[in-house]
Amino acid sequence: MHYDGGIRVLQEHLASGEVEWDVIDMIQSDASAACDAGLLAPIDPGMLAPAPDGTPAQEDFMEGAINRCFITQIVFSTVIAFDDRAFPGVKPDSVEDFFDLETFPGKRALRKAPVGLAEWALLSLSVPQEQLYDLLSTRRGLDLAARRLDEIRDSIIWWTRGVEPVELLTSGQAAMATGYNGRFFHARVMEGAPISVIWDGQLIGFNSWTILRGTDQAEQAARFIAFATRAENMATQASLISYGPARKSAQQRVGLHTDVGVPMMPYMPTASAHMERAVIRDHRWYSQTGELREQWFREWLEAGKTGE
Repeated sequence: MHYDGGIRVLQEHLASGEVEWDVIDMIQSDASAACDAGLLAPIDPGMLAPAPDGTPAQEDFMEGAINRCFITQIVFSTVIAFDDRAFPGVKPDSVEDFFDLETFPGKRALRKAPVGLAEWALLSLSVPQEQLYDLLSTRRGLDLAARRLDEIRDSIIWWTRGVEPVELLTSGQAAMATGYNGRFFHARVMEGAPISVIWDGQLIGFNSWTILRGTDQAEQAARFIAFATRAENMATQASLISYGPARKSAQQRVGLHTDVGVPMMPYMPTASAHMERAVIRDHRWYSQTGELREQWFREWLEAGKTGE
């Protein structure tokens, strides 16, 4: 069954008295909010299979991938990519370069939502990853991010659908764009598009399994989650799409793409070479700051209109 995200639909589903969903695939911020709202059943991590070498599951999963209400399956990321044709000489390779219109001119395509914008703005000002969300919890941090975004305001093209960043880059409308790593992988590897990814500053997100409160299939749902999150099954999934497995032991088993035979590790968000300045999206911060982020973004957009 189709689930579009958020927790309102879960609240409505439970209020109807007819619990038709058992296992739900959720982004971690939604899962965290749903857990806090009492919409999800607890999951015992003790039922998860150990790694092939016997390492307990709780030590094998990435930090933050296991919660009392969710177990993470895949790791995706929002990254910066660029049109190879736009920069025939020196290529951009950092978040700072995204904001450097003098060295790397051209339009910047950004998602029209307060997701990732503030993090990249502060990261480009050399704020350490581990300090980002503490700083963004203050007015000073939000103001710093807004001022940094002001520097590229006139060069921004907004996108709202996941297919648009690739379209904007391949058509030459944008020189650089933020977007989902899986989309850029498909464009470059499967379609031969002249697009390269900048892994610096990638915004890591988790997709996690949850069990809806009130289901009479909770035991079977837990067994499914235990099966799906076995290391060998996660590694198999990584041969089909460029989303990293949430277990370290599965990471070691990542091989070739099933259809085209390319090694998948260079395209994994979780590859060690890509994690140096990766930002792990703080799911709790996101679940608790929705109104704050929307207001900040709305005010920033309005400030641009008044300055026209």
